[in-house]
Amino acid sequence: MSAPIIAFFNNKGGVGKTSLVYHLSWMYADMGLKVLAADLDPQANLTAAFLEEERLEEFWPDGEHDKTVYGSIEPLLRGVGDILERPHAEEIDERIHLLVGDLALSRFEDELSQQWPLCLDKKERAFRVMSAFWRVVMRIVEQKDIDIVLIDLGPNLGAINRAILVAADYLVIPLIPDLFSLQGLKNLGPFIRDLREEWRVRRDRNPAKDLPLPEGRMEPLGYIIMQHAERLGRPVRAYERWAEKIPMVYAEYVLNLETNSNIKTDANQLGLMKHYRSLMPMAQEAHKPIFHLLPADGAIGSHQNAVFEAEDNFEQIALEIARRCGVTIEKDHH
Repeated sequence: MSAPIIAFFNNKGGVGKTSLVYHLSWMYADMGLKVLAADLDPQANLTAAFLEEERLEEFWPDGEHDKTVYGSIEPLLRGVGDILERPHAEEIDERIHLLVGDLALSRFEDELSQQWPLCLDKKERAFRVMSAFWRVVMRIVEQKDIDIVLIDLGPNLGAINRAILVAADYLVIPLIPDLFSLQGLKNLGPFIRDLREEWRVRRDRNPAKDLPLPEGRMEPLGYIIMQHAERLGRPVRAYERWAEKIPMVYAEYVLNLETNSNIKTDANQLGLMKHYRSLMPMAQEAHKPIFHLLPADGAIGSHQNAVFEAEDNFEQIALEIARRCGVTIEKDHH
């Protein structure tokens, strides 16, 4: 089985999506999987989380992007070729490779907008452009023997994200229980369903028999409730009020189904991610995930307990996502 490509997406920003992808990459690596973390958000926050500033400077010098995601597709953009034969994937760890993000990626937006309708006219270049992200990812998967791909993308419904989403086998939606996230879900569900159908129509018109294209599955795996603030072990009341509405809104708008599940019994919920407030700055400073923090990093006393709790929290979510997309994890990974 090829490595599943999982996009973490919400068209509302600030839900902790990048941090989630970063931590899950490390968790899967700890579990023995080879991970490709693909930073396809033009803001490149995931790349900044993985790499020290000195290393970042080497990737983003003046106009030289040959080792970033932008560099991988640039020949296609310039009309002088196709994507790179061997796209660069930065080795973060023996089990984690990073497809390095790039602020220049936003230059691809117009090109993608123009090529999308041209797929209907059976223009080969349009299909090369639309499938560029997927083909870059697949080359790295094959060259590095990757087991699972986690994609971080920006919070919008623009042309870049359309091309990223058709490359995804699965979608995970991180949410904060608030009005904006629920509104975001209402926009996101129909957008995904329309996109799936629009890509299916286009895919059938591919004139190049030797050009592989993504299926455009975009199967929703579920949602993760982020940062539930706790007081006395219970979520704060405003959170509770919005959280109660999530199962219904998710089922109706994302899955086109009806449900009477509540937040405690909803099968679409992949997990609750706590907000590890005091540990986050510590982890960023040490350039490591929360659950790798040591007393030497400042994780002492109650912080140490929170480190263990975070490890459990991320592990449960990682296992649930893996289970739903058919990835086997050895039982004795710790």
